[in-house]
Amino acid sequence: MRTNTAKYWTIAVLFVTATAATVWAHCQIPCGIYDDQMRIHLMEEHVTTIEKSMKEIEAGQNQNQTVRWVMNKEEHADQLTEIATYYFLAQRIKPEMDHYEENLKVLHQLIVYSMKAKQTTDLKNVEKLKELIHELEHNYFGEQHKH
Repeated sequence: MRTNTAKYWTIAVLFVTATAATVWAHCQIPCGIYDDQMRIHLMEEHVTTIEKSMKEIEAGQNQNQTVRWVMNKEEHADQLTEIATYYFLAQRIKPEMDHYEENLKVLHQLIVYSMKAKQTTDLKNVEKLKELIHELEHNYFGEQHKH
């Protein structure tokens, strides 16, 4: 009888754990808290960090440091992609807004160039990311936007 009770408790705990994860996963963070300009600045910071990482990798430090810089570059490229995807595409860009198609194109290019930045140390990818963020900022906020 004890083994059955333990089995039921195990199943119950697994069910509750799985259900809790599903309940919390339904909503994108920040869940209604929007600071679009801050996200633009975060994207710029990620690109700056990617650029520094590329330069450090090219500097030819010891193998340990090189691995750390590669991992750092990839982490920030992923975070940049996450902002483009889960913040702007999933929550902020709407079909009825001005410059909808332009914003979609720029965000898609941001994701592509972020991936390219992960694959190489070519600083041309960083320059393209900077241009795309600037373009997104102007398309998204419109001409009246001040930096």
